[in-house]
Amino acid sequence: MPLVPDDQDWIGKRVTIMGLGTFGGGVGAARFLSDRGASVLVTDLRTEDELSESLATLEHHSPGACEFRLGEHCEDDFRSCDVLVATPAVPRSNHYIQVARTSGAIVTSEMNLFWHYNRGRIIGVTGSNGKSTTTAMIHAILDATGTRCWLGGNIGSSLLPHALDIEPDDWVILELSSFQLADLDETRSSPDIAVVTGFSPNHLDWHGTLDEYRSAKQTILRWQTTSQTAVLNADDSDVKNWPTNGVRMHVGNHAAETLGVGQTDTQTVVRTADTQTEIPLNDWLKLPGPHNMQNARIALCATVAAGLPPSSAKAGLEQFRGLPHRLEFVGEVNGREFYNDSLATTPESVEVALAAFDKPIILLAGGYDKKVDLSGLAESICKKTKAVALMGQTAPFLASQIEALRTEHHPAYQQTRSFPESLHWAVRQSEPGDIVLLSPGCASYDWFRNFQERGEQFREFVDQINS
Repeated sequence: MPLVPDDQDWIGKRVTIMGLGTFGGGVGAARFLSDRGASVLVTDLRTEDELSESLATLEHHSPGACEFRLGEHCEDDFRSCDVLVATPAVPRSNHYIQVARTSGAIVTSEMNLFWHYNRGRIIGVTGSNGKSTTTAMIHAILDATGTRCWLGGNIGSSLLPHALDIEPDDWVILELSSFQLADLDETRSSPDIAVVTGFSPNHLDWHGTLDEYRSAKQTILRWQTTSQTAVLNADDSDVKNWPTNGVRMHVGNHAAETLGVGQTDTQTVVRTADTQTEIPLNDWLKLPGPHNMQNARIALCATVAAGLPPSSAKAGLEQFRGLPHRLEFVGEVNGREFYNDSLATTPESVEVALAAFDKPIILLAGGYDKKVDLSGLAESICKKTKAVALMGQTAPFLASQIEALRTEHHPAYQQTRSFPESLHWAVRQSEPGDIVLLSPGCASYDWFRNFQERGEQFREFVDQINS
């Protein structure tokens, strides 16, 4: 489908942006298009108060450039536009999107627009777990070598306003969600280096079935050519066999005899077509947990695919301290250590978080119901935690599963009605030497605007009890 008007001239074009949002994509699209003379109207179901930060950012960069319709959608805004820029999180079967299509509008997204205007080389990263950390690691390695590179997509801010500043030799590292990839499939787009960290059920409320979710993720490989590269997690029995026309590089304990990155008892082994190199990756990485070592191997493999020698990863990984809301140490209070893992929105991500610690864990888990099977999360809670505060829509199901699985009243659990109640209950269950861990395994939408707000409230709570 077309991404832009045939003449690529935005002057006077009527553009409706559906979803300003709080992650920067809507703001980036509004800035880019209004700067090029488009008549931009932003519509969002959220209110002015809920979007205050995004509105302030947009007003700072482009004062008075856009019209707004907040707290509602109006069909006329979709019927009268030449181009609709829709947030990827809205299903393309949405009524208002269909109104725009029927009226002859071009329907696109912020990421599709960026892909159209970008001239740089792209490393795209997706996966049900680990993609944010892996994306940031790749950027850290490239940046530490002095390589001109850009970080964006589903992490950080929109790169669309900077698209015309990106040179052909630059590397663009993008975290790509299943929603963004589903959109890109219509344009037959895949990155120069496609990275898949793993696959497990997620977002089935949006995609409908596991096969549809997998198909969206596989877009990152589907349109690759033989001159491009796919970096695949070989320890994931599903991902390692995903089809691609690109050169395959595998990462993991079972990748020792193929192109890519494998592991011996003591060393990480990097194999290319011409060389085999052993490196002390364990000594370079400062983050806890075996899952972060796997993320680092995948990031290393991606940078090798980009042409860097394996040794060049040392500086970037030694400096890398992780991401906010991803196993982030936020403080120690009265002998208890508090970790913010609010970005953990799948059962699998909670499992790897629990495996990162060898101390008793008081867990805060649960949230918005994405229609994902949570029985495995309940099993992990029973095996690895001392107590768990159960939050949000999924709390009743998790409580019933834990009650059926636990032995001798272990772990303790409590369904809570608010985040403050969850936090105070968790602290009461803890003792010096324990870990208090926010790792929900579910999305945040029932109690919070997003996972960032959930994590920030956790940080603020720790600061308050530490003051």
